[in-house]
Amino acid sequence: MSEPFGTLPDGTAVHRWTLERGGTRVRVLTYGGIVQSVEIPDRDGRTADVVLGFAGLDGYLRHQGPFFGALIGRYANRIADGRFTLDGRTYELVRNNPPNSLHGGPLGFDKRVWEAEAVADGAGVRLSRVSPDGEEGFPGRLEVSATYTLAEDGRALRIAYEAVTDAPTVVNLTNHSYWNLAGATSEPAGGHELRIDASRVTPVDADLIPAGEPADVEGTRFDFRVARKVGSGYDHNFVLDKGVTEGAEPVAELWEPGSGRVLGVATTEPGMQLYTADHLEGPFGPGDGIALETQHFPDSPNRPRFPSTELRPGGVYRSETVYGFGVRS
Repeated sequence: MSEPFGTLPDGTAVHRWTLERGGTRVRVLTYGGIVQSVEIPDRDGRTADVVLGFAGLDGYLRHQGPFFGALIGRYANRIADGRFTLDGRTYELVRNNPPNSLHGGPLGFDKRVWEAEAVADGAGVRLSRVSPDGEEGFPGRLEVSATYTLAEDGRALRIAYEAVTDAPTVVNLTNHSYWNLAGATSEPAGGHELRIDASRVTPVDADLIPAGEPADVEGTRFDFRVARKVGSGYDHNFVLDKGVTEGAEPVAELWEPGSGRVLGVATTEPGMQLYTADHLEGPFGPGDGIALETQHFPDSPNRPRFPSTELRPGGVYRSETVYGFGVRS
């Protein structure tokens, strides 16, 4: 179901799509592909919205920096010094996170209005757009889509990405929702318990660019192989043990003891950025949500040893992430 959700300053209309099944309701905006809300029950059947967001479009326009719920592209995470070389040619990107490029630049996919159509008998919505050659400095005309589908029983939200290009380019897409399983207006999320199936993490320098090779998590604060409280101070890419896979495989689980709500994460991606939002701006405070951004690694276009993010004509970029919803007593 689609309904008007306001207009941008240039007059472009924005719509909101509602997906509802099995006691779960998800709302997605055509502006930025934003997941505005995810309403799920707790162990006692009480429903709450578990992602941080805003009731109206003006909230997203005023608070763009944290990327609330947005579809991120062309390149999720950071590219060092805002440049990369592909086939012998160097491309200069917008350095919106000086000295680096972050999340596709200041006018990335999260600031665009997407075309939308219903799929899966109304249980899903497919967003699509054409990113022109040179947009934010990235080469190639990219035809891209993201399809959000709610499972019949309401216990999973699937996001499937596809893209094709007419010239060699790089692509790395993700969703940037902040989760608080106690409810979006509740206390900070640092008390949630998290498990990540990752034996390594990419160390970073002061600008959050990978520094050296992935490091073992054994004996460090990055070891989430056994569930424990999240705490704070994380904005790091975890190297998932499963690597790149053709289908989405389970990689993480987040649990909030008070409500009993559980969020499972499955993905085809080789990495996941854990961001504890310690500098969150807007009406929300530091640590009010936890971002679990499935992705290829930061700065991969400059790191030949990392899994490749290159996409070439004739190829198809495909990525899938599934967020599963449940409760635990």
